[in-house]
Amino acid sequence: MVNEGVSYHCFNCGFKASWQPGRKVSVKLKKLMQWLGVADDTITKCSLEAMRIEEDSTYQGERSLIPVFIDKAMPLGAKPIKEWIIDPPSELIPVLEYMASRNLYVDDYKWYWTDEEGFQNRLIVPFYHQHRIVGYTARKVTAGKPKYISEQQPGYVFNLDSQTNNRKYVIVTEGPIDAICIDGIAVMSAEIGPTQAPQISQLQREVIVLADRDDAGVKMVEQALELGWSVAFPEWEEGIKDVNDAVNRYGRLYTLFSIINSKESNNLKIQLRMRKWFKKEEE
Repeated sequence: MVNEGVSYHCFNCGFKASWQPGRKVSVKLKKLMQWLGVADDTITKCSLEAMRIEEDSTYQGERSLIPVFIDKAMPLGAKPIKEWIIDPPSELIPVLEYMASRNLYVDDYKWYWTDEEGFQNRLIVPFYHQHRIVGYTARKVTAGKPKYISEQQPGYVFNLDSQTNNRKYVIVTEGPIDAICIDGIAVMSAEIGPTQAPQISQLQREVIVLADRDDAGVKMVEQALELGWSVAFPEWEEGIKDVNDAVNRYGRLYTLFSIINSKESNNLKIQLRMRKWFKKEEE
C-alpha cells in the first residue's frame, strides 16, 4: 500500500502494476488480479469504485495536470487542401507530389495549405482538440530550413479526438504524420511530457508506444516502462526508422499488423528487445 494506493513489482519478470486514488484501474492491474484468482465481478466492482473515487472532488491531483488549450489561428489564407484541388494553383503541385511520395492521401486528414509567402511549399497539419483548432505544424516539402514551422501549446497530444471508445489499443508515435498513417496519436517529440501521460491514460485502453528507431527513441521506451505501457518492436528491415517509412515499404495494413503483433508488456522482455531495436543506431 502506498498513500492509500496499491503498488506491485515483480523483480523476477519486471511486471509492474499500481493504483492510486483519482486513477482508474489499469489494464495491468486487472491482469494481476485475474492471475491472483480474483473473481471477474469483484474486478468490475473495483473498477467502478475507482471511477467513483476519480469523480470525487477530493482527488483531482492527476486531472489538474491536464492542460487547457485555447483556439489558435491558422496561417493567413490557409484552407483545407480539398478546397484548393478543385482548381489547384501551380504552387500547390509540389505539396501534392510530396504527399504522394509519402503515401499520404487527401482523405487521411483535414490537411491545409495556403498560397501566402513562406507557406507555399509547406503541408499544414492542423492540431485539433475537442474538434477545435489549437495549433498546427507546417512541414516543408522542399529542401531547406526550417523544416517545420509550428504553433504548438505545451502538453498537446496529437489526434486524441479520433480515438473512439470502441478501440482496444492506442498507438503512441513521435510525429503527427506517423500517427495519421495508422490513426494513432503523437506526443510531438521523443519524450512523453508529464501532462501528456494523464491524457493518454484517460483513454482507458492498452497503450502501445512505438518510438522512432534512433538514439532519441530510447528515452521514450524508458518512459513507457515507467508508465507501465506496452512497447512495440516491429520486425522491419534495416533503414526503416518510423511508421511512415514502414508504410512506404509495406503498406498500411501490414504496418499496423506488425506493430500490434510485436507489442510487449513484460518489462524484462522490453529491455532485452530494445537493445536489438536500437542496436544499428548505437553501432
